[in-house]
Amino acid sequence: MSGVTGRTVVVTGANGALGQEVVRRLVAAGAKVAVITRGAPAAEIASLEGVSAYRADLADRTAVRAAVEEIRAAHDGVDGLLHLVGGWRGGVPIDEADPADWDFLEAGLIRSLQNVTQALYSALIASPDARVAIISSTSVAKPTAKNAAYAAAKAASEAWTLALADAFTGTGAAAVIVRVMALLTPQMKADAPERKFPRYTPIGDVADALVALWDVSPAEANGTVETLVPEAKA
Repeated sequence: MSGVTGRTVVVTGANGALGQEVVRRLVAAGAKVAVITRGAPAAEIASLEGVSAYRADLADRTAVRAAVEEIRAAHDGVDGLLHLVGGWRGGVPIDEADPADWDFLEAGLIRSLQNVTQALYSALIASPDARVAIISSTSVAKPTAKNAAYAAAKAASEAWTLALADAFTGTGAAAVIVRVMALLTPQMKADAPERKFPRYTPIGDVADALVALWDVSPAEANGTVETLVPEAKA
């Protein structure tokens, strides 16, 4: 039996390829899943037993708190948050970076995380075995000039998560960072079967790592940064 069996886990970014894979694996492991999406949840996950859906723009603090209140009213506690909201802007020299790109990244990668973790905080520390995880980027450790805004936004998200880990010290909750270089979906492989995708991480591997967070103790998991990047094949 998985450590997440019987737990209630909130998943944001659930409509994306990674989010859907994570939801499927959580359900298969016996978890109850509450997804928060801006629009309607994807049919592939909405129809799964044990999945309940709530709607909010994660950059809207009031909307997030309202969605979390609904979740807490419907479930007997919350035992986790897997924050899988993505988004990328960049690819231009640092002196040409568009301030609008930062606004987009700040709302999607930083403010969304702040809003949902603050709204869920009291429920998470009340849980005997809660986990919070974000997906970050290896670019945080080695930012490039053409990726400055994205790397900076991911670094800020990591700092918030590590601060959350500090707040979780001595509780049953843990906050974790998972870094990848890039994600690889089945659709990407189908669209370019001849391409090797070196150092891309399959979304199934990421989903497995996230579900497995409940299989280690909170003290062991809390504050860790795990890099999931496969070795490049010759």
